[in-house]
Amino acid sequence: MKTILQEIELTGIVPVIAIDDAENAEPLAKALIDGGLPCAEVTFRTAAAKEAMTRIAKAFPAMLMGAGTVLSVEQVKTAVDCGAKYIVSPGLNPKVVEYCVANNIPVFPGVATPSEVERAMELGLNVVKFFPAEGNGGLAYLKAIGGPYKQMRFIPTGGIDETNLLSYLKYSQIVACGGSWMVKQDLIAAKQFDEIRKMTERAVMMMLGFELKHIGMNTASAEESMGTASQIAKLFNLAVKEGNSSNFVGTQFEVMKKNYIGTHGHLAIGTNFIERAIAYYERKGITFLQETNVEKNGKRVAIYFKDEIAGYALHLLQL
Repeated sequence: MKTILQEIELTGIVPVIAIDDAENAEPLAKALIDGGLPCAEVTFRTAAAKEAMTRIAKAFPAMLMGAGTVLSVEQVKTAVDCGAKYIVSPGLNPKVVEYCVANNIPVFPGVATPSEVERAMELGLNVVKFFPAEGNGGLAYLKAIGGPYKQMRFIPTGGIDETNLLSYLKYSQIVACGGSWMVKQDLIAAKQFDEIRKMTERAVMMMLGFELKHIGMNTASAEESMGTASQIAKLFNLAVKEGNSSNFVGTQFEVMKKNYIGTHGHLAIGTNFIERAIAYYERKGITFLQETNVEKNGKRVAIYFKDEIAGYALHLLQL
């Protein structure tokens, strides 16, 4: 079973929510789930936070709901009683952290300086919130303070949106990014939940960054493969690169040396984050052929979907 932290990392984006009317809690949570982000940090910035968390936990118990803007141990206790699975605070309050650690509650306090990072490490943490991210110098500053502390990972929040999300997520010491651009309070207040769903979907697709990388064609033998590759190369003035199991023509065509997965062949779909893409599809009930898993240096780089479409197998490819 995955830990809360692992699930947050696979989700990639943590919507940070301030709910003024608890009646909006369930439809908001559903919009996020339907949009591909079954995750939310419900902040204690409003009087409705407690009831909103309770409603979300009851209606969607599998959702990765945490409590944000937690400033005291009493708020930690309240949040957990309401169903919160993790705690997030804007600053590093030792009492809050010590209580959470002692009670096995995942906690991500906010830090902004090397001294605060070291204090968090002393308290037994290896993941913290970097807040406010853009206000504190953004990714460049985070890389500067993160460099000496390779064992520490970060969840940057504050000023992150569609314009800078990918640059943050591609930094290896980042677990996920917190953001509120898809859950703005005016959209929630106006009950524009379909718009929130659409914005959430757009954020997820931007994060995953799907693109067609190449088309694969099956042939019966190495000789047929080379013949087919040569034909394509001549048509489009592309180079042929021979491999062990296939021949590539440019980067667009892969000609297999035997009949492989897929009635006609396969489509390779690149993604920025293959593990997040797999988790995204598995949440939708879509399965993969685990025996096709390919790893390099201990990290997954490719895997096929179980089902083919129109005679073509599809596989994800780490960009």
